[in-house]
Amino acid sequence: MEPDFYTLQGFMTHVKGVIYVLMAGGLVGIPLFWKFLAGRDEKKRTY
Repeated sequence: MEPDFYTLQGFMTHVKGVIYVLMAGGLVGIPLFWKFLAGRDEKKRTY
C-alpha cells in the first residue's frame, strides 16, 4: 500500500531516502558494469 504524505516535509524526506538508495546502487553498479565490459576485452600482447 502506498504511504500517505500529509506534509511537504514528509514527502521530501521520503524522496530524499529514495534518491540516496538509487545513488548508492549507482555507485556500486557502475563500477561492476565497467568491470564486466572491460573484462571482455582481449588481452594486448606485450613483446
